[in-house]
Amino acid sequence: MRATAKDLRFHSKELINSVSRGEEVIITFRGKPCAKLVPYREFKKKTKEKELFGMWKDNDNVNNIDEYIRSLRRGRF
Repeated sequence: MRATAKDLRFHSKELINSVSRGEEVIITFRGKPCAKLVPYREFKKKTKEKELFGMWKDNDNVNNIDEYIRSLRRGRF
């Protein structure tokens, strides 16, 4: 389904109802697609342990990020 930015402004409830039924809505601005409304789905993590990400992912000195952050914060209190 396609909708304009004006439709989004004035008919947002109808567009959200369409999305909740499983449809994807492409929002256009001046005739060009600029956004997409899709149904929200929660993704469950498969692992119980927290995985390292971002700048911590490639850091070989830190195995457990929680313990490392706690050790940094310990000196503050």
